[in-house]
Amino acid sequence: MSYTFGVTVPRDHPSTVEATRAAIADQGFGILTEIDLAATLREKLGVEVPAHLVLGACRPPLAHRALQIDPSIGTVLPCNVAVRDLGDGRTMVGAFDPAAMETLAGAAFAEVAAEAAGRLRAALDAVASAPGS
Repeated sequence: MSYTFGVTVPRDHPSTVEATRAAIADQGFGILTEIDLAATLREKLGVEVPAHLVLGACRPPLAHRALQIDPSIGTVLPCNVAVRDLGDGRTMVGAFDPAAMETLAGAAFAEVAAEAAGRLRAALDAVASAPGS
């Protein structure tokens, strides 16, 4: 089983980040965390990598339902969405597949995972069809 899904768009990284933020918000997710991997690796290791931003997306009603099933699921929350510059004007947007929670924590998560995955897939579809793609 794959633990991610994503789209590649013919758009630069900054405009893809903007489109991704909008699409995630349209699906009811907020951004709890942002990790600029390129900046972190530059600062900590002195290495240069293409732009790579990880957005920690959370839809509170889904997080609450998941935590009521098993509070330990908090170790894999929020849902991470990575926006990665591929070069040549292309950017990859990938998301952790919430269905993997079911594999990790059991069938009790199936309904929550399916809703979260559906919303994240809809957000990525919106990024792929946004103007400039």
